[in-house]
Amino acid sequence: MNIFEEYIKQINSLILKKQQFLKLNNLNNFKGIVVESPPPEFNCDLSCNAALVLAKFNKTNPKELADKIKKLILNDLNDFDKIEIAGPGFLNLKLSNNSLITNINKILENEETYGKKQCSNTYNIEFVSANPTGPMHVGHCRGAVYGDVLANLLKFNGNKVTKEYYINDYGNQIKNFAKSVFLRIREIKYNEKFITKEDLYPGEYIIEISKKIIKSNKKEKFDKFDESIELIKKESLSHSMDLIKLDLKKLGIEHDNFFSETKLISNKLVDKAVNHLKKNNYVQEGYLEPPKGEKDKTWKKTKRLIFKSTLFGDDTDRAMQKDDGSWTYFANDVGYHMDKVNRNFEYLINVLGADHTGYTKRITAAVKALSENKVKLNCKVCQLVKLYKNGKPFKMSKRAGEFISVQDLLKEVDKDSIRFMMLNRSNDVELDFDFDKVLEKSKDNPVFYVQYSFARISSLFRTLNKDLKDKIDLDKKSFSLNENEIKILRKIFEWPKIIETASSKYEPHKIPYYLYELATLFHSYWSKGNEDLNFKFIENGKIKRTETLAIIVLVAIVIQRGMNILGVSLPDKM
Repeated sequence: MNIFEEYIKQINSLILKKQQFLKLNNLNNFKGIVVESPPPEFNCDLSCNAALVLAKFNKTNPKELADKIKKLILNDLNDFDKIEIAGPGFLNLKLSNNSLITNINKILENEETYGKKQCSNTYNIEFVSANPTGPMHVGHCRGAVYGDVLANLLKFNGNKVTKEYYINDYGNQIKNFAKSVFLRIREIKYNEKFITKEDLYPGEYIIEISKKIIKSNKKEKFDKFDESIELIKKESLSHSMDLIKLDLKKLGIEHDNFFSETKLISNKLVDKAVNHLKKNNYVQEGYLEPPKGEKDKTWKKTKRLIFKSTLFGDDTDRAMQKDDGSWTYFANDVGYHMDKVNRNFEYLINVLGADHTGYTKRITAAVKALSENKVKLNCKVCQLVKLYKNGKPFKMSKRAGEFISVQDLLKEVDKDSIRFMMLNRSNDVELDFDFDKVLEKSKDNPVFYVQYSFARISSLFRTLNKDLKDKIDLDKKSFSLNENEIKILRKIFEWPKIIETASSKYEPHKIPYYLYELATLFHSYWSKGNEDLNFKFIENGKIKRTETLAIIVLVAIVIQRGMNILGVSLPDKM
C-alpha cells in the first residue's frame, strides 16, 4: 500500500476521463506528474503538480487548469475533504476522515507488508571481500553493514538476493601471509626470532594461527618454507576466514556464498572470459599508451591483450596481461564477473572501499561486454570512517597489527550502534563515528532514540494490558486527530516511499534518517502529556482515545519493519 501511488492513479484516471472537458490536447502519458508529501508549512496531506505539468504541455494557464482539476477531484473522488491551490498551481489535498480511517485500517490489516513493493528480481551483492590475511578492521565495517542492509531491503521487497564474499586467496599477498605464519611457527617451535619486514604480517592473530597449525600438524617439521607453503597456505587461509566470519557474525552478517580466486584460476575462468570477449572482438593484441603525468622509467612498450573498455563508457582501454604475460588483477576480476553473469543474476552490486573509486568504470564496462548489456552492474563505494572520542580523533589499540580491528570496536560499542551509525550518512561521503554520542542516552544518539520510542510504546501497552496486534475499531462518527497525531500519520504515510527510494537508488541510509524523524515526532507527542494533561494517553488505566492508540500502533509497526531491515534489535524495556 502506497497512498502516493494510489492517488496519482486516481487523479490521472480522472483527468484522462475528463480530458475533453479540461481542453487538454496532450497528456504526454502523464510523464512528470507526481503526488508527494507537501512542504511542512502547508496543512495538507498530499500535494500534486498535475496542473503545472499539463499546463506546460498544452500552453495554458496552470492556475486556471488547477481550479478545474480541483473541482473535478472534489466532485468525482470521495477521499478528499479540502483542496487548496498553492503557488503557480500546486494542488494541496486534505484527506477526509473516512479516507484517513480507510488508510489506517489498511496498514493495520497488512502490517507485515506495509511499505513492501512487490518485486521478483535476482541480485548478487558482493561486499566486504576483505583480504583473507587476518581479522576484519574498522575500514571494512561500513561496507559490511551497507551491503547487508541493502540485501535486507531488497529482500523485503520480494527480490531474491545472494550475499557474496570474494576471497582474494591468490597472489603475492597470500604468499607473504603464509611466509609470516611460517616464521611465527619457526619462532614458536624453534625459538627463532621473528624478523619484522614491510611485506610480512606482524599481528598477534598470526601467532594464534601458527599455534593452531602446529597443534594440528604435530609430525610436521616446517624446515623449509617452499616445502610447507601449500599446507600453511591452506590452513592459514581457513583459520583467517574463520576469524573474518566470526567478526561478521558478531555484526549480524552472514554471507550466502564464498567465491575463491584460487578456484577461479584453477578452473581457467579467466581464459574462458577472455575467449568470450575475443569472439565479440572486444579484446585484441595491442599496445597501451604510457601512464599520464610523470614519466615512469620502468615502463616499456609491450604487446599484450587489451580489453576495449572505451566501447562501454570507460576512459581508456585496459590491459588484461602484465609485462610477463600473466593475467592482471583486472583480468581475474573479469573472469569472476563472467561467472556471475553465467549464474543468471539480473543485477550485480559491488560494494567497494574508498580506494576503489577509480576501478568502477572498467569493471562496469566489462560486465556490459560480457552480458551484451543485459546485466546491470552497480558499484557502490563506501567512504572512510573516522573515529572520535571526547571531540578528538580516537586511536584504539592495534592488537591485530597495523589496523584497528572490528573486535576492538565491538568492545567499545554494541552491534546495534555500529549497524545503525554506519548508515547515518550516505555511503559516498566520509562518516564520523563519535563514541560519546553513540554511548549517550539522549536525542543526540539516533539508535537509542529510535529504540527508546519502541520501549515507551511497549511500556504503554503493558500498562494497558494490551497487545500490539489487538484489533482496533475506529468510530467514523467520533473520529478526530489532534495536530500531533496528524503529523505522525503523515510521516507514517511516507514509509512506502522511503522504501521505494532507498531500494531503487541503493540508499539504505534513508531508513535510519526516516526512523529518527518518526521517533522524534513520537517522543514530542509523548512529552506533551507531561506539559498538558489534555495530551495524556492514559486516564484511569485506560486509553483516552482509540485514535491515539491506532497512531501509536502505526508508529510501532513502522519502527519494527525499519529496524528489522537495519538488523538492529528493539528491546521492549530500556
